Amino acid sequence: MNGVISAMPETISVLVVDDDPDVQLGTRRVLEQAGYSVLTIGDGEEALKLVSEAHPDLILLDWEMPGIEGIDVCRRIKSDESLADIFVVMASGNRQSSDEQVLSLESGADGFILRPLGNRELRARVDAFVRILRLKRSLREKVDALEAKNEELHALYEKLSESQSMLLQSEKMASIGQLAAGVAHEINNPIAFVDSNLGTLGGYSRNLVEYAEACQEAAMATGDNATITLIGTLKAQKDIDYIATDVFKLIAESKEGTRRVKEIVENLKDFAHPGEVELQITDLHRALDSTVNIVWNELKYHCSVTKHYAPDLPKVCCVSSEINQIFMNLLINASHAIDGQGEITIATERVGDDRVRIRISDTGKGIAPENLKRIFEPFFTTKPVGKGTGLGLSIVWGIVSKHQGSIEVDSVPGQGTTFTLTLPINFKATTDNEYCCGRFNPNPCG
Repeated sequence: MNGVISAMPETISVLVVDDDPDVQLGTRRVLEQAGYSVLTIGDGEEALKLVSEAHPDLILLDWEMPGIEGIDVCRRIKSDESLADIFVVMASGNRQSSDEQVLSLESGADGFILRPLGNRELRARVDAFVRILRLKRSLREKVDALEAKNEELHALYEKLSESQSMLLQSEKMASIGQLAAGVAHEINNPIAFVDSNLGTLGGYSRNLVEYAEACQEAAMATGDNATITLIGTLKAQKDIDYIATDVFKLIAESKEGTRRVKEIVENLKDFAHPGEVELQITDLHRALDSTVNIVWNELKYHCSVTKHYAPDLPKVCCVSSEINQIFMNLLINASHAIDGQGEITIATERVGDDRVRIRISDTGKGIAPENLKRIFEPFFTTKPVGKGTGLGLSIVWGIVSKHQGSIEVDSVPGQGTTFTLTLPINFKATTDNEYCCGRFNPNPCG
């Protein structure tokens, strides 16, 4: 339904189908005097052609006619969806047969009259049929209007559901961001002094090793064989030579561990951007790397990640946390699509002077053709119950639209899927004055 309602014309058109010329003439005279537009015809086959062309509002249809009988004409009209709304009244002069009236109604006729009728009765009956016709069409118009409204409400509900899901996700990401900032602060302090202590411990270890070597050299210089033997025995028992080399390896590995913890914390902070809602200049390669590190636990057991980064990719103006969320959702989806071992490929490129493109491909099971058109719908998912909400790609679509970008999907069942994200370099918000990177700018990121 498109919601457009066509008012019924004031002048009602009536088609009189009867093989008796006198009936045609008399009926026409009475109805035209009552203000109706009247056509007459005496053959069923010709009547069907005329009905398709003229589409009258009401038909007075004689039961008995040469060729096609009136009852068959009625059936054919009512079986045609484009003609079924025409009000058909069967007319018969057989007052001995009640079966004709029953058959007429069973065939779809809207009314039945017995002839002969006086002029006054004919007009009164046609007027009554027209009132019924107007009521039916008025009801249909109201039903159509209600259906149109229902479709509008359904569309609004879908938008509301999508906005609500995006709001909930935004709140969730904001909470994660605040949590990440707090956790990062709490972790950074102990990691800092552990790292510092490891550096000091390395210095102490070197001093102790040098001291032990000096003691051994001093003992050797005295020529005291008992002391030399004791030192050699203790050195062998305690495996001093191994410790002297291994301790520095352990310290180096520990310092590498603290470095990795710092990097993970930094990636978490970069990913979450707690409280960020404004536009800022963003390095997409750094954003991709941070997101891969954050979701690495989802990927590392069955995916390898290959990166093909364009060296000339410019930074873009965007809400970084939202773009990171796109990357996270697409990477996790790619991981879930892979059964066993597979590969995820991330590629970037510049497109013309004003856009960038990011492709995230997987070698997973692909998406069935019948589902491709629905994957961005809110709550649509092919995952088992409890394994997915169906909001991930819907949120991706909403963020991409907000950033005036586009996203496309290409998938071959059994071979894999590629999501292609295109974003403007200089995103301009819908308001005239926008803040970009914390500074007032009437042409944001321009």
